[in-house]
Order: sequence, then structure tokens, then C-alpha cells
Amino acid sequence: MSGAPSAANGGERVAAVLAAHGVPALFTLCGGHISPVLVAAKARGIRVVDTRDEATAVFAADAIARLTGTPGVAAVTAGPGLTNTITALKNAQLAQSPLVLIGGAAPTALQGRGALQDIDQRPLVAPHVKFLRRVRRVADLGPAVADAFAAARGGVPGPAFVECPVDILYDEQSIRQWYAEAGGKGNSIPDRFLRWYLNRHADRMFAGTHAPFAARAHEVPVPEPAESAIERAAAALAAAERPLLVIGSQALALAGGAARVAGALTAMGIPAYLSGMARGLLGREHALQLRHARREALRQSDCVVLAGVPCDFRLDYGRHVRRSATLIAANRSRRDASMNRRPSIAAIGDAGAFLERLAQRLGERAKRDGWRAELRARDAAREADIDARAAGRSEHVNPLALFRAMDRIAAEEATFIADGGDFVSTCSYILRPRGPLSWLDPGAFGTLGVGAGFALGAAVARPSSERWLLWGDGASGYGLAELDSFVRHRIPVIAVVGNDAGWTQIAREQVKLLHDDVGTVLARTAYHEVARGFGADGIEIRAPAEVEPGLRRAREIAAAGRPVLVNVWLDKTDFREGSISM
Repeated sequence: MSGAPSAANGGERVAAVLAAHGVPALFTLCGGHISPVLVAAKARGIRVVDTRDEATAVFAADAIARLTGTPGVAAVTAGPGLTNTITALKNAQLAQSPLVLIGGAAPTALQGRGALQDIDQRPLVAPHVKFLRRVRRVADLGPAVADAFAAARGGVPGPAFVECPVDILYDEQSIRQWYAEAGGKGNSIPDRFLRWYLNRHADRMFAGTHAPFAARAHEVPVPEPAESAIERAAAALAAAERPLLVIGSQALALAGGAARVAGALTAMGIPAYLSGMARGLLGREHALQLRHARREALRQSDCVVLAGVPCDFRLDYGRHVRRSATLIAANRSRRDASMNRRPSIAAIGDAGAFLERLAQRLGERAKRDGWRAELRARDAAREADIDARAAGRSEHVNPLALFRAMDRIAAEEATFIADGGDFVSTCSYILRPRGPLSWLDPGAFGTLGVGAGFALGAAVARPSSERWLLWGDGASGYGLAELDSFVRHRIPVIAVVGNDAGWTQIAREQVKLLHDDVGTVLARTAYHEVARGFGADGIEIRAPAEVEPGLRRAREIAAAGRPVLVNVWLDKTDFREGSISM
């Protein structure tokens, strides 16, 4: 528990609640509407990380949430400051990532009267958050922010928004003085009525602020799946000949339970595909983890468990699972559990808790050594194919060879941050996250531009981790200015730009189907020189022989505490031919 004195201004009340929730950092782009929050947060020892784009601040808060399970926090100014966050909010909502966004607003007495940056923010934000509170009294600020934290974490996690008008964030004396000046000194009836109205408005706004104020964090219960669903799932898996697990991000909504979930998977001995934040859950070389040919495995399996994974486009809307198979869906969301395909067994509750309790009831009764060996052999064949493709001769750098080298060179505590199309999708076949919660990608929304914010959030959540930001050359354009943020905040990031001079994921299918590359062509831009302009280090790699020395040099620079960008000239590849998603 932490408390603020009764005379604390609104910004100090907000900061007190952040401190009570153990918030390590507040991400922001400054604005007059939110200045008291930033100053008060800094005074309480909360790190304030300012960015060059409001979306970056929200992406950073999103990363904190994914890596720790505790909502990250961003604060942005009113109007365009808030509208700039919409894509990042929607990305967090679809990724079921809990974060709290604090947004400024025009003064309560001037809203709707043409004040600076005054718009009706509710209809813009409401579709993209699970909780929205517009605060109108200083005394309500603390409870509103505490409620936002609880809402973000509860049930199906997601973003929450609290709107804080500027006049409830500053101290009472300053605001009453401002209102007095706004009321003027005229003696006409309208002038006197205006002063009366403003005084009455201030009385309502500051009512209750002299009562003791204590900031508290609410307990948030974990939604537990029904025991009957676990019993039925255990029986179905025990009877299956070819059981299969597909584990998604939601299984790690309780980030602190990652080791227990990994232990549950190991105890059951069922082959597993890991996606989203679950990548790395079993380490690099676990015998149960499968990486390739998921579609074929799903079509062969007679009992499939989807733990925190909906049947959306990534599973071909449920068509990857054959109709005769028993489909078990564990999900906090009843809607997601039944999306496009009604499951045979629905376990509604936390997917990680489901896996833990399932392992306790099932034991090794679903372990099938022959089935696992068949899948492992298929994986090995695909790895050999990748090795053969990576060994091919090339003028510049084969992306498969680049990722093979990166996988060898990156530290064991590395965190990989993926932001791009073809470049990043290729790396997902090759790079092996070292452990739980060491992989960040946009999620179901497929948002480009997450990378810089995710890297900032990862730096706060895991300061001792080596951070690799994998940027497609197209995606890098959204975040290159944040190299300035990395430099200013002394955050060492290894940013690797896959420079193939195009929006390749789109171009490959567009040219084949429509015979035109319009809108998909980029230049071999000198991204490493851009990095140097922001005060970071830059390395250029154009030939295969330069890859390993260049990546090792980048690690040395980051280890010395400096951000570095590696600009890698890539050759075109047909590795992901026919990969367009609809």
C-alpha cells in the first residue's frame, strides 16, 4: 500500500496507484494535459520513458504486460495524442494483452466549447478497450486507475483506458486561480453568473479531496476451468492414438506460471506446437516441441488440444483439424473457444491453469512414442531442407543463412522481437527462442511497427537480457526515429534490418497474380547511416562472409551499452512461396 497526502494533486494520485501496482516504467510522449502525471511518477521513482510516437509508448506498455503478466502503462496527451494510439490499442486487444492507457483531455469546464485538442474521445477508444472511465472529480482518479488495472487483468485480458481532464490533474489552488481569471471581474449578470458557475464547478470537482487517500491494488481472481471439462479432456487424450497440443499466448497470461506450464507439458509427454508468446516455453531443443508441418500433423491427429488458440486464419478457420478428431478448446473466452469450429470439449478458463490441472489428472497416459517419433522425423527432414537452402550460393545474404547464424550467435538469455512481413515470418521457422517469454511478435492483428516499442518494454521488463529487434526493411520505417529513444535512455538494442528493397510478402503474390509490383518496391536504403545520425552505431553487411563477424560485432557494441543497427542486404528467396493469408 502507498498513500498520497490529502492535498495531493490529481497527477500525484495517479502516480500513487501506479506505485501501488509495482509499475516499473511509464511510457509516454509528453503533452501539457498529462504533465502532472509524468512529474509525479518520476518523483515516486517510476521510470519515465518518453518516445517519439504515442503508438510506440503503447506498444512498450503492451510488451511489459506480455513479459510480466502485469499491465504496462502509457500516458498520452489529448486529441491527436490519443488518436495516434488506436492501432496499438487494437493490437493489444486482439493479442489479449493487459495494459492501462491514461489519456489527457481538455478542461472539464471547456469541453465542447472549442478548447485545444478537445474531441469526444469515448467513441474513438471504446471499441478497442475492455474498460473506459472518464473521470470528472479528483477524488475519483485513484479508484478509476485501480479499477482499470483490475479490469485489464481480469477474465480475457486487454487494454483499459482512463480519461483524465487537465484541470483535475493540477493542484486545486492553481485551478481555482485559473477559473477566477476565466470568470473575469465584470459586474454584469452574465459575468456574475459565470463566476458562480465556475466556483460551483470547482467545488464539485475538488469535493472529497481532503479525505485520507490510500492507493491499493485489487485482487483479481484467475478464471478456473471446470473440473468436469478437465476430466473429459483427460479421458479423451488417454484414449487417443495421435494426441497433439497447440499452445498459444493466452496459456502464459499468468507470466509467473510459465515454468509450471512447461512442467505440465513435459509431464504429459504429448507433442506440442508453440505459437505467439508460448514460443520458447520448452527451450530450444525439447523433444516434445515441433516446429514444422503443423497442418499435416493436425490433419493426422485424432485428439487436438487448443490451449489459448482460436480457430482463426492461422488454423484455416478450423479446417486444419479433421472433423472426426476430438477437439478440446481451453480458453478464457467462450467466443474464442468456439470460433469457426464448435469444440468437442470446451474448458472455459485460464489455458495455463487448464494445462497444469490436466497434467495432474492425465499423467503419461497420452504418451505415444511412435507418434512423437513420426513427427520428429518430419521435423528433422524440414530442418535438413532449410540447411540445404541456406547453403545455396548468393550474391548478397541468404535470409535462411542469416537466421542460422543469428541462432548460433545470440546469447542464451536473448529476447527476440519480431516486426515485419516476409523477413520475420522466415525467421519464425529458424530462430529458436531460448526459454519462456523470450519472443515478442504482433499477434493476430499482424501489425507492423510494434518493434521499437516492444524493444523498449523488453528493456524495462528484462534489463539483463540481450535484445534482438528483427525488422523487415518495410517495418523499420515505422520505428527508425525510436533509435533516438534507445540512445537517450541508454537502451542497448541490436536492430537487424533485412534489406531486400521491397515489401516482399506482398510483392511475391501480387506480381504472380496481377503481374505488377506497383507500391511494393523500396530502395537499398543505408539504414545503418540513419542509425548513426541518431547517435547509435551502424553496421552494413552485403556479403555472406560478413554475416558472422558483423553480428558478433553488434553483440559487442550492445554489451558495451550502446544500441546498434545492422543493415543486411538480402537476396530474394522463394522460401515462403504461396504464404499469403486471407
